Amino acid sequence: MKKFMVVSCLVLASGLCWVNASHAVEFAVVGARAVGMGGAGVAVTSDAYATYWNPAGLAMSKTIDIRVGFSIQGIDRLGVQDTLDQIKSIDKSNVANQGQLQALVDKINRPGASVSAIGAGGAYMKGYFGDHAFGFSLADVATAGMFTPTRLTVNTNGNTRLTVDGQLALQGLEARQATFSYAYAFLDRTLAIGVTGKLIQGAAYNDTATVTGGDVTVSDNLGKAKTSNAFGIDVGAVYRPSSWLRVGIVAKDINQPTFDTPAGGEFKLTPQVRGGVAVNPWETLTVTMDADVTSNKTLVPDIKSRVISLGAEQTIFSELLSLRIGAFKNTADANSYITPTAGFGIRLFALRVDIGGGYDFRERGVLASGTVALTF
Repeated sequence: MKKFMVVSCLVLASGLCWVNASHAVEFAVVGARAVGMGGAGVAVTSDAYATYWNPAGLAMSKTIDIRVGFSIQGIDRLGVQDTLDQIKSIDKSNVANQGQLQALVDKINRPGASVSAIGAGGAYMKGYFGDHAFGFSLADVATAGMFTPTRLTVNTNGNTRLTVDGQLALQGLEARQATFSYAYAFLDRTLAIGVTGKLIQGAAYNDTATVTGGDVTVSDNLGKAKTSNAFGIDVGAVYRPSSWLRVGIVAKDINQPTFDTPAGGEFKLTPQVRGGVAVNPWETLTVTMDADVTSNKTLVPDIKSRVISLGAEQTIFSELLSLRIGAFKNTADANSYITPTAGFGIRLFALRVDIGGGYDFRERGVLASGTVALTF
C-alpha cells in the first residue's frame, strides 16, 4: 500500500503541475473498443492499445496482443459545413439574394462556429515476461481545425454579382510516432506503473481558404506541412484493490514536445492528464468512466476540450461476442452535446474484430473506429 501511495503521488505530480497549461490538442479516442464505450480507456485497457491509453495497463494481463486499426472523429460546431453547402448553392448572380447570403455568412461568424477533425491509425504490439510488460507501436495521431479569424462579409461586385469576402483559417498537426512502452506489476497485479517514450515527427499545417464559393473542406486546404522532430513521454498507473475494481491515471506528453509551424510559430503538446475507473458488477460486465483532469486547448481558438466518457461492455459466450454502449461530452465547450456511442466485437480463437462508432444528432459530430487483432 505504501508503494502504491508513493507511485500515485509521483504520477499525479508529474501531470497536475500542468493543469492550467495551454496549446494542447484533443485527447484522441484510439481503438474500436474504447470508441464503443464512449471513449473511456484509461482504467480498462490492458491490450496493445495501452501503449496509447495508459502504459501501466500493459502489465495488468499476461497476453501477447497485436492490433491494427483506425479511429476518426469529426466535430462540426454550429453547423458550419451545412452553412458552407448552402452558401455554395445560392445564385450569386442575383443581387436580390444578398440578404439570404448575409444571413448564412452570419451563422459562420458566430463565436464557436468551427470544424475540428481528429484521426488516429497504426499498428500496436504488446508482450510480457513475468511481471514485466512491454509494448511497441507505429502510429499517426492527427488533429485539425477550421475557423474564421475575422468576420466574413457579403458585398456586391458592381451591383451585378454577390461575393463573400474573407477567409477561413485552417490549422493541423500530424504526430507520426514510434513508441516503446514498459510496465511493471506489483503485489500480484494489484498495482502497475508504466512509461511510454515516443519519437515523434510532427507535420504542422497552417493555411487559409477563401469562402467565395462556399466549397471549403479541412482536408483540401491545409497547405504544405512543416516537419520537425521531438521526443514525448507518457506515464501512468493502475490500481486494482479488488477483482471487480480498477482505478487508473495517465499523464501524456509531460515533457511538452514542440513542433515548428509553417508560419514560424510553434505547436506545443502540453500535458494531458486523464483519470479512469472500471467496475465489474459481475464477471462478464464492465462499466467504465474516464474524465479529463486538464482542460486542453485545441487548434480552434477559444475552444477547449475537457471530456467525460462513460461506457459499458457485456461479453457473451467467453468473449465470442462483445456488446458495447457509451456516451461522452466535452464539458468545456458550451456548444457540445452528449454523443452516444455503440460497438461490438467478435472473437474467433485468437482473431478479434471490433467496430465502434458514435453520432451527435444535434451538431452532426461523428466518431468511427475499426480494429483487427490477434491475442494469445
